[in-house]
Amino acid sequence: MTPFDSKVLPNMQEAARLTSEGRVTEATALLQRLFRGEASQGAAPGTARPNNTVAPAARVLRVFDVEPETGEVKNAVPPPQAAGEGVSPWPSAGMGRTAPPPMSEALRGLLDQLEQGGLTQGIAGLPGSFAPGRFAANEVPLPNGARFETAAFSGDVGNLSYKLYVPSGYRAGQSVPLVVMLHGCTQSPDDFAAGTRMNTLAEEGTFLVMYPAQTASANAQRCWNWFSPGDQLRGKGEPALIAGATRQVMRDHTVDPRRVFVAGLSAGGAAAAIMGAAYPDLYAAVGVHSGLACGAARDMPSAFAAMRQGAAGRTPSARSGEAAAGGAARVVPTIVFHADKDNTVHPINGDQVIAQAGAAAGGKLPARVEQGQVGGGRSYTRSLYTTADDAAVLEQWVVHGGGHAWSGGSAAGTYTDPRGPDASREMMRFFLEHPHPAPAQG
Repeated sequence: MTPFDSKVLPNMQEAARLTSEGRVTEATALLQRLFRGEASQGAAPGTARPNNTVAPAARVLRVFDVEPETGEVKNAVPPPQAAGEGVSPWPSAGMGRTAPPPMSEALRGLLDQLEQGGLTQGIAGLPGSFAPGRFAANEVPLPNGARFETAAFSGDVGNLSYKLYVPSGYRAGQSVPLVVMLHGCTQSPDDFAAGTRMNTLAEEGTFLVMYPAQTASANAQRCWNWFSPGDQLRGKGEPALIAGATRQVMRDHTVDPRRVFVAGLSAGGAAAAIMGAAYPDLYAAVGVHSGLACGAARDMPSAFAAMRQGAAGRTPSARSGEAAAGGAARVVPTIVFHADKDNTVHPINGDQVIAQAGAAAGGKLPARVEQGQVGGGRSYTRSLYTTADDAAVLEQWVVHGGGHAWSGGSAAGTYTDPRGPDASREMMRFFLEHPHPAPAQG
């Protein structure tokens, strides 16, 4: 056995064992350490020791990822360059990054499979997980005349790549809506597009869809850093990048400034709530699926606590975006989807998103509650919160029996629940009902 084999094989076996138990994030972390030359020949850090305790992590942990519906909180994975206490984990793209050591294509392919949750048959059977060969978004044929382009935004705080879907019905000079879709942890723009089927709706309704892409250098599991104070403010960190990319698409295409919307899942849902709070002049309405309110966490411990039991105390009103925009506070129309059996992000977070969004109204908005059932699928409760003129500005869907997954999504993507009500279609219906009364120009 060569020295390479003596180091690699035990760790590969340990990674396979972790994956078969559904502990994908731990397995990915082990392989990442292995490829950086940091893994030992013994058990992986963070695995169970003989006394059933868990070895403490050696560095700051910055990733939140839990398998859907199991409720098992995975060990967090440190980024290649862990930030110190009190420092935003968001690095400017292309700055301060070091290339990982070379690895064989076989090992790289194995890491890719682990990161996508599809190494073994055991993990492939988990709800919402990635099954090998099940999803290859780049191979999905586009309608004639449609484009799914890769582009990038460069600004003062860094760079952000994104994919933009341009439907076949779009014509230059035609003023159309724009929807910004923020993926969840471990997901990609292609994966999120396939799971939400938002591109299909764009073909039906002729609107643009932008999918910003989080990088592994910004967060090892490609989560948006919703828990970082530096990524919760207008003009700072990730919000500045997402807003800048949004404005770039608006400049490059003919976008109706009154119909620009943002939505996301899980960490992406929390990021969408932040974008609505920080840029209410830019986004007409917000969709938050299985996410958390802006300011629900300020550091690692409070992030885990919020995921498990909601934000402690009073959720911040997050009106700093209005003040920075120089406008009066308004209720940013918000639609929330959350399943009542979500063991990853507690359903109370959906309530807190609604409460935060409605805070600008100066009091609790009256609600009209409806019950429904998807044919052959899940039941749900839909609550519509109305203003004094009986206009529904907030909408909350509680999906009964569902887990941490995009309701009504396609099995072609990860973290989807095809049995639930169609969140994508309902969000688009809600968005188009709420154009911006006074959008920012440029």
